[in-house]
Amino acid sequence: MNYKISHPTKIVNCDIELPASKSLSNRLLIIQALCNTDFKIDNLSDSYDTKYLQRALISDKNTIDVGHAGTTFRFLTSYLSSQNNTELVLTGSDRMKERPIKGLVNALRGMGSKIDYLEKEGFPPLKITGGKLEGGKIEIDGEISSQFITSILLIAPILKKGIELHINKEIVSRTYIEMTLALMKEFGIDSHWKDNIISIEPQSYTAKRYKLESDWSSASFWFEIAALSNSCEIKLNGLKEDSIQGDKKNIAIFNKLGVDSSFEEGVLILKKNQNIHANKSYDLLNTPDIYQSLRCTLFGLNIKSKFLGLSTLKDKETNRIIAVDNELEKLTSSKIIDTYKDHRMAMSFAPCCLRFGELQINDVEVVNKSYPKFWKDLKKAGFIISVLSH
Repeated sequence: MNYKISHPTKIVNCDIELPASKSLSNRLLIIQALCNTDFKIDNLSDSYDTKYLQRALISDKNTIDVGHAGTTFRFLTSYLSSQNNTELVLTGSDRMKERPIKGLVNALRGMGSKIDYLEKEGFPPLKITGGKLEGGKIEIDGEISSQFITSILLIAPILKKGIELHINKEIVSRTYIEMTLALMKEFGIDSHWKDNIISIEPQSYTAKRYKLESDWSSASFWFEIAALSNSCEIKLNGLKEDSIQGDKKNIAIFNKLGVDSSFEEGVLILKKNQNIHANKSYDLLNTPDIYQSLRCTLFGLNIKSKFLGLSTLKDKETNRIIAVDNELEKLTSSKIIDTYKDHRMAMSFAPCCLRFGELQINDVEVVNKSYPKFWKDLKKAGFIISVLSH
């Protein structure tokens, strides 16, 4: 389905219930599965990725297909390897089969895991034969994906020897690893991180009821809307001021792009100001998920800046650097935006209608991957959305 989207006034006033954090939800589901005692999760994400992970964790099928849910695939690779008496195939979409998994598989094999490639070496699908893993001293590259590291850390407490994880090369998305360890600590797991070594002794997760906070990555699209609007008062519910999510960095970045942020009684309020002092360069090594919304914001404000730390973006749902460049060119010509089966492409380009007039966004269902109510929320904010055929 395709949408035409516009905003008649460029004045945005709304009260939005942001979706629960997909990143925290997926980590929490693995913790729940590894915990000896069940516990209740409140406000679990209703995103595509989280639903696929939920289904996979209770599946009794010989083949688990997670579509294009990358986090789900990576977390399941370690989890299933650690489970006794399991033998199954883990697969996904055509795009998933292009996304490298070799670094994670090599590390798991080093712990004693039995994993075979069924098609192309180093890529999904995988045949996984689960069993009791040793753990111990393991090496992994930090420059490919922080999700490889998180995937291993989540199962570390149940390994015979725990883990001493040596991370080689530059660590990308470090804040996501910090988030993983912080969440594990809330469930009783102690860890030690010094230099490039993370150590976790054999331990047991402690069950407790947990309410998930909203998603700071999803908030980035509202920061973009605030920056591109003529004026606004946007109230975002469910975020924590002391959040363990790295994308809280939105506040500092967009403050220099004309957006004031303040917490009032647990609600984050965004207001427009005219003080723009953009950075000459942005290093997003630790927060790559906000690249698209920030790049589109800068383009809409006619600001040129350099970007650093984007090495992981070529292996996301699409090559995000190329995709964004392609579609930005269309904002001043055809105004028909393709989304490349990437949820963040749709959500980053939709706000651009505040500066470039009515746009067509193709394949709008892609937002279901992380923010299923995105289009409904845009309507609350005064955007006019009309449905087109495919």
